[in-house]
Amino acid sequence: MDKTDMITNFNHNVTISERKNIIISGVKKIDSFDDEEFLLETTMGFLIIKGTGLEIIKLDTYQGNVSIKGKVNSINYLENNKKEKEENMFSKLFK
Repeated sequence: MDKTDMITNFNHNVTISERKNIIISGVKKIDSFDDEEFLLETTMGFLIIKGTGLEIIKLDTYQGNVSIKGKVNSINYLENNKKEKEENMFSKLFK
């Protein structure tokens, strides 16, 4: 069994504590992040976390776990794929 097979077998869970600490399991990769937004590819699809002062506290690529701290304003799953996220960014730039 290679690493890719192991990651796809992980359960996906999101735990939020006091709206400032997030633990996410089943993360395949982090596509992009800054202090206001994270875009994660999980075993259940793409996940966007928005907030302020966001930063990675712990990253375990072998087990697919990510811990993030900061004020969480929203969590959203993308239904289609990452292209929806890219389209939203371009529409904001050219308004």
